Amino acid sequence: MSRRLLILGSTGSIGTQALDIVERSDELELVGLSAERSWEPLVEQATRFGVDRIAVVDPDAAARAGEAWTGGEVLVGAQGLVELVVSSGADLVLNALVGSAGLGPTVATLGEGIDLALANKESLVVGGELVTALAEATGAQLVPVDSEHTALHQLMAGLPVGAVERLVVTASGGPFRGRTRAQLADVTVQEALAHPTWAMGGKITIDSATLMNKGLEVMEAHHLFGTPYDRIDVVVHPQSIVHGLVDLVDGASLAHLGHPDMRIAIAYALHHPDLEPVPARRLRLEEVGALTFEPVDLDAFPCLRLAREAAVAGGTAPCVLNAANEVAVHAFLRGRLPFLGIPAVIEETLGELGPQPVRAFESLYEADREARRLSAGHVEERAAAA
Repeated sequence: MSRRLLILGSTGSIGTQALDIVERSDELELVGLSAERSWEPLVEQATRFGVDRIAVVDPDAAARAGEAWTGGEVLVGAQGLVELVVSSGADLVLNALVGSAGLGPTVATLGEGIDLALANKESLVVGGELVTALAEATGAQLVPVDSEHTALHQLMAGLPVGAVERLVVTASGGPFRGRTRAQLADVTVQEALAHPTWAMGGKITIDSATLMNKGLEVMEAHHLFGTPYDRIDVVVHPQSIVHGLVDLVDGASLAHLGHPDMRIAIAYALHHPDLEPVPARRLRLEEVGALTFEPVDLDAFPCLRLAREAAVAGGTAPCVLNAANEVAVHAFLRGRLPFLGIPAVIEETLGELGPQPVRAFESLYEADREARRLSAGHVEERAAAA
């Protein structure tokens, strides 16, 4: 049976790999695409796949797309994304947007009862209980698109209630694994972007270097699987072969293994509950030889500690953490903030904005705005003092 698929963020790493899977599938029919501002590759994709509706968030880029492309309709801005979701007739939406901008389309998708393949982890970090409650209320299926959460999702499928004792999310350790806090003081943007395992966008790659991505993934696992925070651990695994572990109450552990390839996670979500062939490299343990594991150095990588503290505090704290992190990471990428300034700005912002209860999505948008304002101020103070 054909599934009508809408891809949000189709010009990014996840989006382009998803299109590779669509090209190999007889069951996926593409009905819409979107990008933030990369209008030229977006128009090329729309033309190649015969899509007649696209959305571009940046108004200037949207105008240029409209001038260059006569093959269909161009929707504009954040509202255009939501309109694309609601009016596309999609059975499944892949949300591969980066950052908290993905929350609105996630809410629109689940609110319409449309199944969601979620690569935008910030939707769950920021939206948390409200997002999962919305999925339950409408009956929409929520499947993660992430090597770690795909692993846990697949491992836990079919397990009886109460069978899981602990979840373990693995981390490659990023480009700075083994360095002390003092050795991280002067690292460059170029060094931070040199991830040893994955090829990703700038923001996500820096999150991997600070290990903030693992903090966000702990929150995501909590919301996806309903597991308490004290039963979700992070372990450094440099080979990136084991993507997730599930410890069972009887003492056994289940592990999900494979060479790093995001197409496996993407195909899992797009075809769920079926499995389709993916042209990924097959695992041969005798070729790998050895798998090693080590604890996280929280002194050198305080972002994971800050994320756990915000997660446990709850309310608006995860939203504040995420917003401050986005501001700090972008400042680092622009050379306005040193690497260790990222956790410092986040900690200062969390200290100023205590957790408030979340009664509606508007509470989150207000917390996001205030956190961005405060963290931007902290960035400027540090830049001026440098």
